[in-house]
Amino acid sequence: MDSPAISKRTVIVIFVALMAAMFLSALDQSVVGTALPTIVGELGAVQHEGWIITTYVLAIAVVMPIYGKLGDAIGRRIPFLISIAVFTIGAVFSALAPSFIILIIARAVQGLGGGGLMILSQAIMADIVSARDRGKYMGPMGAIFGVATVVGPLIGGWLTEGPGWRWCFWIDVPVGIIAFFVGWFALKLPRFKPKARFDYWGTLFIVLATTGLILVTSWSSITPSGKYDWHSPALWVTIVITVISAVVFVLVERKAASPLVPLIFFRKRIFVVATIIGFVIGIVMFAALSYLPTFLQMTQGASPVKAGLLMLPLTAGLMITSIGSGFMIAHLGKYRIFPIVGMAITTGGLVWMTTLKADMSMWLFGVIIFIVGAGLGLVMQTIVIAVQNDVEAQVVGVATSTNNFFREIGGAIGTSFFGAVFTGRLAHQFMSLKVDHAKLPEHMSMGDLTPKVIDHLPPEIRTAIGQAYTEALAPSFWYLVPLAAIAFIVALFLQNRTLSNEAGLQARETN
Repeated sequence: MDSPAISKRTVIVIFVALMAAMFLSALDQSVVGTALPTIVGELGAVQHEGWIITTYVLAIAVVMPIYGKLGDAIGRRIPFLISIAVFTIGAVFSALAPSFIILIIARAVQGLGGGGLMILSQAIMADIVSARDRGKYMGPMGAIFGVATVVGPLIGGWLTEGPGWRWCFWIDVPVGIIAFFVGWFALKLPRFKPKARFDYWGTLFIVLATTGLILVTSWSSITPSGKYDWHSPALWVTIVITVISAVVFVLVERKAASPLVPLIFFRKRIFVVATIIGFVIGIVMFAALSYLPTFLQMTQGASPVKAGLLMLPLTAGLMITSIGSGFMIAHLGKYRIFPIVGMAITTGGLVWMTTLKADMSMWLFGVIIFIVGAGLGLVMQTIVIAVQNDVEAQVVGVATSTNNFFREIGGAIGTSFFGAVFTGRLAHQFMSLKVDHAKLPEHMSMGDLTPKVIDHLPPEIRTAIGQAYTEALAPSFWYLVPLAAIAFIVALFLQNRTLSNEAGLQARETN
């Protein structure tokens, strides 16, 4: 049941504000992608365009555990309001950025707020709604995350072609302001007095380890835009610092009075299973979705906006199963079957994606990605509910942030790994093009393969390049299939604990 201190109507108002905040945070990871060429062209930083996305993802990842811990220690209202304010301020400065350096700094500020929006939104729902009823709210939250990932490129393309790329950031401002005032007046959550000193050393070393890991995946030659090969001293220094920081973090957490990430979590089967699944979901979702819109542009001649529209079946599948499974969980009081079925469907969908063809029907393409979306929707928020239900109310924020943290790390690693596999295959296919090379532009290389360039090539060369792109991309999905299959097997070990009928604040008062 809902907390007696908070009416049903107030819960719904808070829920809408949390949905808006979470949507903004998730959207900003994908909306800029379509606008990147225009942004870096206008600001004169083509060679550094990856930093616009990397900086945001890095900032989100490093602050997730911090927001989770702060919310558990002092209450979630103030951290949530701060995260909205920081995110909105970052959006304003991003929209006004006169130079690339200012834009990067502003994106980092946005990420520092965005990490809080993502984590605290889920943790606040755990405070005010019981685990039994939480599926009805967490399902739509999971759908919102997936929707933002898919429609982000569509919105980014539309804004870039229309009012301009700066509106990719201006759209955040009014929604952020509304969410802030709703939170200010409606979010009446209690404040707590910290029972132990904040884990500063744990925070320092998790920031260093996370920063190093994301920089390595972004800088190394395994990524399409990697700036260092494996003989680079700078890359190896970063790797060493990352490993040392991770080891020291574990040692610090073992002795901390109030650890940032309690290592006892990793003795809980439900937490470990859910975290492994979340990590794989991050790899699969970000890796698969990163290249499908480009596939549509390169093989179908679709504009960025049309490519985004053609991705909507995935959004539909994700929304239907995410919301539907949430209501089923609330009705049945059980959750175990949904991640199992979801990972089975996702694995099957990835296998089907290996059959993509350059000339395939867009109806068939829509069915394939609908299946993948449906599988993901059954899993994403269900594992969060399982984690929250398995820990004490006093640490639900930390547990939620840790699960999301590993999904975010999975996304960063997955995008880099899949990009390396795909671009390696594409380079081979490009060198083997069976076309009249005299008709190709002089000095044309794989890096010149953009939709605009291809539009101006002779029809037979466009067809050959589209086929090469497909033959590079479709088999690459086989690298994701074993990971999804492993997550399915792991899901079989998920325990089915009885869902609590107490909201987090009620349980905390009881204890």
